[in-house]
This record gives sequence, C-alpha cells and structure tokens, in this order.
Amino acid sequence: MKKYDAWPTIRGFDPDDTENFKIIQREINGEPVDVIYRKGHPGMTTQEANERRARGEMVNDFSICPEINMRTYRTTAVAPHIICQQDMSMQLRDGVRIYFDLYRPENTNEPLPLIICWGPFGKRPSEGQDGWKLMGVPPQTVSTMAKFEAADPGYWCRHGYAVANVDPRGIGNSEGDAVFWGEEDGRDGYDFIEWAGVQSWCNGRCTLFGNSGVCMVIWRIAAEQPPHLACIAAWEGTGDMYRESLTYNGIARPFFENAIVESCACQNWVEDNPNMLIQHPFYDDFWKTKTPHWEKIRVPAYVCAGLCHFHLRGSVDGFRRIRSPKKWLRMHRDMEWPDTYNPDNLQDLLRFYDRYMKDERNGWEFTPKVRIDVMDAYGFDLYHNRPEDNFPIPRTQYRKLYLDAASMTMDWEDKAAEAETVYNNYVDYTTDDEFALTGDSGIACFDYRFEEDTELTGYLKLHLNIECRGYDNMDMFVRVYKLGTDGQYLPLHCMKEPFVGAWGQARGARRELDTKLSTDFQPVQAHQKDEPMEQGQVYPIDIEILPHSRVWHKGETLRVQITPDFVRNEWYEDRRMFFVPDNGDKGEAKHVIHTGGKYSSWLQVPVIPPKYTAGDYVYKG
Repeated sequence: MKKYDAWPTIRGFDPDDTENFKIIQREINGEPVDVIYRKGHPGMTTQEANERRARGEMVNDFSICPEINMRTYRTTAVAPHIICQQDMSMQLRDGVRIYFDLYRPENTNEPLPLIICWGPFGKRPSEGQDGWKLMGVPPQTVSTMAKFEAADPGYWCRHGYAVANVDPRGIGNSEGDAVFWGEEDGRDGYDFIEWAGVQSWCNGRCTLFGNSGVCMVIWRIAAEQPPHLACIAAWEGTGDMYRESLTYNGIARPFFENAIVESCACQNWVEDNPNMLIQHPFYDDFWKTKTPHWEKIRVPAYVCAGLCHFHLRGSVDGFRRIRSPKKWLRMHRDMEWPDTYNPDNLQDLLRFYDRYMKDERNGWEFTPKVRIDVMDAYGFDLYHNRPEDNFPIPRTQYRKLYLDAASMTMDWEDKAAEAETVYNNYVDYTTDDEFALTGDSGIACFDYRFEEDTELTGYLKLHLNIECRGYDNMDMFVRVYKLGTDGQYLPLHCMKEPFVGAWGQARGARRELDTKLSTDFQPVQAHQKDEPMEQGQVYPIDIEILPHSRVWHKGETLRVQITPDFVRNEWYEDRRMFFVPDNGDKGEAKHVIHTGGKYSSWLQVPVIPPKYTAGDYVYKG
C-alpha cells in the first residue's frame, strides 16, 4: 500500500527542523502520545496587510492580526446604538490569557444573554479582512462586526443579546499554542463560558453559534457540559475529523486542514493535524480525541445540515447522537453562508434563543422536530421545510436496487446472472461525456428508470463485490445522479450553481466495518488497519452514502456512478486540493465490479411513502 508520503504542497514533518516543528507529549487514555506542532503564521497588522496589497501581493484574510487596542467605542451612529469593548481578556485554567471583543446594546444596563462565537479565523473582520466575501450573501447584508461564519452583532444586539467574538488559544494575540477541533478546545470553551456567565453584563445564560469552522467546536464545548451553557445552535459542523475532514472515509484529504494551519494568525505553534495523519494513518486514540463525545451533549439544540455541503455527515450524526431531550434539525439545500444570514432563518433562530436564553414562552416547542427540503432539480423543491417526526424518517422503506454489470442497469429484483464490469484505475479527464458507460474513461455507471414518482430521503448504502487486477487497493468515489426523461443530466442548484447529488467514498483496503457505529442504513468503516486486496480475490464492501432528499418523477433515471478519483463537483475544479487517491500507477490496474448470483451487488435506497393513504387518495403532507 502507498503511504501518505506524496503531498508536495504540505510541509512534511522533519524532527531535526526545530525552527519549524516541535513535539509536545500529550497523555491520551493514560498513554503518552507525541503530537506534532508546526510554527504558526505570525500574522500581520492591518497596516502591513494594506501595504502588501498596495504592492499587488496576495494577503490571506485569516492571517491578519491587529495589534492589541483595548478600548470601548460606539460601532454605529444608527439607533439603537451598539458598543464594542475591544480586546477584553480572560484567563484559562492553565493561566493562558485569551482575547475577545464584546458587543452589546448601549441603551441598557441590564445583564444580557450571551452568544459566543469561537473559532480560528480572527475576531474582528472589520480590520483587514475586507478581501473575504460571504458567497451567496448580498453585499451589506452582514455588518463588519460579524466574525467569519458567526453571529452578526448588528442583528443580535438589536434584539437584546450580547455577542462575544473570541480568539481561541494561540490565535491572534491570544497566548499559547493553537489546537484545532479537539478536547482542548472543549475545555477552553468551558472555562470561557463559566467565566462569562458570572460577569455583570451576562444574565447567566450563554449559547454557542456558528457554522462550518465556528460550528465544529460547538460540539466539543457542549460535550464538556458547562453549567452556564443554556442551549446551542450548531449550523453545519463536521464531527469526526478523521473520517470527514483529514480523510474522507480513509481516503486522504489533508489539504483543506493544511490551509487552515498555514493561514490562521498564530504567533506561537499550531497543532499539525496533516502531519499527524502521516504518523497516525489509522483511527486511533489520537483521532478519537477529535471526535465529539456526542452522548454528553444534553442542552437544547438547533442543528442545521446542508444537503449539498461537506459538513453534512457531522451535522446529521450530531443531531442523531446527542442526547438532548429537546433538539431540532433543519435540512436544507443551501450553502452555509446564505442559509445563516437568510432573514427567515434568523427569525427562526431568534425564537429558539428567546425561548431558552430569555425564558420567553413563545411556542417554540410547536416547531417540528425535523424539517426537510425535498429537492427536485435545479432550484426547485418538491417540499420546503416539510415537517417530520425524526431523522431518519420513521416511515422509511429501505429497498434494494440490484446491479447488473451485463446491462449496466439496476432492478428491484435480483434476477441477473453473474457478470462483471471493468474500468480503468484513473479517470480520463479528456473525455467529453463524463456520463459515458465505458470503463476506458475510468467510470462505471448503473441506471434505473423509475416507473412512478418516488421520493428518496435518508441514507443510501452501496453494497459491492469488488476486485482489483494489478494492484492491492481500489479507491471508489460514488455519486448518485438524476437524469431526465430525455436522458440528460439534471443538476441541483446550490447558490445558483449546479451540484450533483448524494455522494460517498470508500477504500477497498479499508472494508472492515466498525460494528458498534454501523447500522443497517449507515455502514461505518473501522479504519484500524489496511487489508491489501489479493489478486484473483473478490471482496464485499459496504459504502456509506451521505443523507439525501430528492424526488425522481416517472420516467426519470437514477444513476450510480463509481470512479477511482474525485470527478464532478462544479465548485471545486482542482480535485487534488481535496483528495489523494491510492490506485497504483496510471494504467497499472483495473477495477472490477462483480454482480449477480453469488456476487449480488445493490444500492439500498430510502423510499418515503406518502404519510397517509385512503383508498386511491394520497395525503402527501
């Protein structure tokens, strides 16, 4: 098996390079673990950033670190006024001092509920981060007070809330070494909440809000159960850092995390998760510290999951696995930024916060436990915010579409004889037709044409019998498409851009399942070891396909596409920024999918029947 040694854009760990790397020994489950730290980007002042921009140089917005300037000022001339207490500080349990900006309405002396925004991207975008744009959000919608991917004080202070934009340990001017998405973040967040909750400007109720990088830490802090944490709003947040970020189900994906390590302003050292993946290629105790303790989260929770977003798995897993007696899930088609600042969604969140942060009896509990956008094609939905009792939907009927390699089709009955389809171990990106049913292009497709309108909402699962000829591993990237009655590709639109549909990945040498985490509808690989594929052997493998919600009309086709590399995602053209597939040298191997007979292979789909039927009448709801 090829090891994680071919990442030319990542600065590889060198134990002799003490200028750029150091080791900190951390105790995990009673055992010492050497954790790699990389020298952080020291950051630059706003003046330095502007000078570089004037010279035509590129400046990363997250690398800007304004000098400490403790002051209190009025942020706007428009009533009601908002004041900012800039560069306030507090001390964590180990003596490290961190800095934050506190925004609150000027027209009250009453203690207020506090919204905490905790993340590594800088606490004050108004000073130098003007190059970053919130894609999909109209200009001037969000004020310059808003921390990236977080609550906007320009909205929340006007509704009786205080907002704290926090630079965590090691970020900006905060002391210490930066750590990302682990138990250390959780403990630090606990300390901040318990300190803030007893300050004169706080009413004793704190919450955490954010999306993406600012959301991911919410799971970790909430699991520490700080007494002053009244509720959380976790909108789009990765959970399992190993399976969802550093790798996608075992297929290396270090570059996104590396960009964060390289760009965030840190005057000391930064935990080097990309290099830790080289040292810890399997899901061991170190990576377990990067997975939230879901079962410890008990406070009321409002969770959002974007059906077209890479935070999808963690968001839905979070909703399912936290033990909050009061929890709500909204599954939508939009990207995180326009969804967060959409006025309807802000009003919805305001009702949630007013209920649990101000104890207003406003009927929030009437809100359906689950709301789902059932997508159709382009920007059209069959339903928007359809109410459901839970997720997965309790009335789901899991059915199997059996693959037939002889015809490259699928059917509800497993009546096909044994057959195989063979495709290259690389994708031919010169082909004009990505949907061609030819193995020469490195693509295998199986089709089913629906005979009646059918909604699929929930987890899909692909069970394959696979063989690799000429190598000992095959990486599989799975997409579920929709084709129209004319056979043409029907995309979804997210931020008015085309998006394919449901997706999943798996590595042939990592087929062993974690029996404790896996369910019938969600297989979860264990990632405890590599099991190289022997020549001539056929192996069964179950592949998790992330939750989806879409309708196929009569005459439309569901297509399952399987490739050895990341193919279609119109937002991210440079696939190498995201994945490092391991399929051997180009043209060295052939990937084989066996179907029929003893090699029954199938796609399990979550069919959603109408809520009620009465004779021939259907109540769709």
